[in-house]
Amino acid sequence: MTMAGNLVDRKGLENQLRQWGIDFDTFEHPEVFTVEAALPHLKDVEGMFAKNLFLRDKKKRLFLFCAAHDADIKLNDLAKLVGASGGLRFADESVLQDKLGLSQGAVTVFGIINDVIHDVKLVLDSRLVDGSYARVLFHPMVNSATLSLTSTGLLKFVEKTGKTPLVINVST
Repeated sequence: MTMAGNLVDRKGLENQLRQWGIDFDTFEHPEVFTVEAALPHLKDVEGMFAKNLFLRDKKKRLFLFCAAHDADIKLNDLAKLVGASGGLRFADESVLQDKLGLSQGAVTVFGIINDVIHDVKLVLDSRLVDGSYARVLFHPMVNSATLSLTSTGLLKFVEKTGKTPLVINVST
């Protein structure tokens, strides 16, 4: 597996997905730092693009929240749903890099492959995993490409990493 230090990078992720038998397609595009900036580059790609938030609560517990990009996310409501202490706020980029091997603008569900000690609670919008969309779209560890896979493929990836996600309903 190709790694940056001892963290899985894009090439390592794609190799691991192949080894696990998870079908995917990757689409190259310029670097993007927001969902809004990414969408024009993906207008011909089938599927729902995900927005991903790396959060912490007052007790410094970490959460990776992944939702359909059109979800109306209110951090106070999300904090109640996940049982966060003292509300949720964005975690520091240094923690994001240390725990998931990611930088701001490239936050993705795939970062959990680097959370080998399970410090980060994965929280998924039910629409990303219930078959609502033929494909779901995430950055592959970098924000200069987008990876497309089925919700079944996403669930298989999560299972292979040893994570048990909290799946919640998020309104649009």
